[in-house]
Amino acid sequence: MEVDSQPVLLVLSGPSGVGKTTVALRLLAENESLIRVVTCTTRASREGEADGEAYHFLSETEFARRVAAGDFLEHAEVYGHGYGTMKSAVTEPLAAGRDVLVVNDLQGALTFTAMAQRDEALAKVMTTIFLVAENAAALRARLESRGEDAPEVIAKRLAVAEGEMARRGEFDHVVVSGTREADAAAVQGIYSNAKRE
Repeated sequence: MEVDSQPVLLVLSGPSGVGKTTVALRLLAENESLIRVVTCTTRASREGEADGEAYHFLSETEFARRVAAGDFLEHAEVYGHGYGTMKSAVTEPLAAGRDVLVVNDLQGALTFTAMAQRDEALAKVMTTIFLVAENAAALRARLESRGEDAPEVIAKRLAVAEGEMARRGEFDHVVVSGTREADAAAVQGIYSNAKRE
């Protein structure tokens, strides 16, 4: 049996509410070889979110300490909260030959892209995907259907999303969101092709 010559680092991004988490969960359920990096955040957990599953929930003090210690591969402030990806969460599984999935906001994903431009080994294993709603109206409907955010928060997220969608050309692949099944199938296809390269 032939062993894959190199692991895959799959970076999945897109505007808030587009369905990144749903696609990621489907991808993980269908691919034993793929592990998800659990990122860190200073935001409070939402109902049903357990620490270490959706995110590692950190205090602002602990987050700042880790930033100062250089523990993060990338970090940013998004909607007033700190978000970051621990170096060890990405480098250790890749070094062990595991495929890694990072689900990230635009800032985080573009940080990975910038790192790959300076690091040939990272560039060789990384594939970036931008999941985008068909238009702003479709994204608004998704955000409203989640029932998690107040109207002013939705308006803020939509304003940010417009700028994010304009940067879709900076990704290896763009998936225009349709149904959950179609989105998952499209991302699965990209992942499968990356494994064959």
